[in-house]
Amino acid sequence: MGNIKENLKEINQQLAHSQVKIIAVTKYYGVDRLIEAYNEGLRNFGENKVIDAINKIESLPHNIRESSIFHLIGHLQSNKVKKAVKYFDIIHSVDSLKLAQKINEAAININKCQKILLQVNYACEESKTGFSVDELYDVYPQIRNFKNIKIEGLMTMAPKSMNEQELYALFDGVKKIKIELNSRYKDNLEELSMGMSQDYIEAVKCGSTMVRLGRKIFD
Repeated sequence: MGNIKENLKEINQQLAHSQVKIIAVTKYYGVDRLIEAYNEGLRNFGENKVIDAINKIESLPHNIRESSIFHLIGHLQSNKVKKAVKYFDIIHSVDSLKLAQKINEAAININKCQKILLQVNYACEESKTGFSVDELYDVYPQIRNFKNIKIEGLMTMAPKSMNEQELYALFDGVKKIKIELNSRYKDNLEELSMGMSQDYIEAVKCGSTMVRLGRKIFD
């Protein structure tokens, strides 16, 4: 078991000159480790699977649950949309127009405005979901008009095989898409969810506002 306090000290030193939000990815860790991270000051927690996350969230003490922000960062299946909208503050992994429609419908049913990020498969990896750049530009005007969805920004994942130069090109490319969408539609997308334990330094240098860290915090 890693020392969360020491790990966070190192991370915070590395990120001292940025305003990036650290999302503690707790998918491989129990409620006790989440509480430990909370006690060290973290308030943003990311989970990959809806049902596992709900079990964890419902096991938390009321005060921790109420003052934490829960992020769904894994692929969202259509049959889990209602549960996801009920429990998650922000869904990072919206990867199709159909999924956005279902999220909007579920949010209407509980009178919620669901915050989302649109997932960009910038590297066109077959193993990953997400919009291609062209698809994103096609569907964005439709998704932004859904009444019970608020697009906060974009999310992406870099292939693990990329070198430093390739990472910078990918993260910078996604940032430029955000800038272009804001310019074209006069929107105010603020968030870029980019960077994980292996590449968060490069992501932050390219303007990431959210990094998703699991083993870097907990191992």
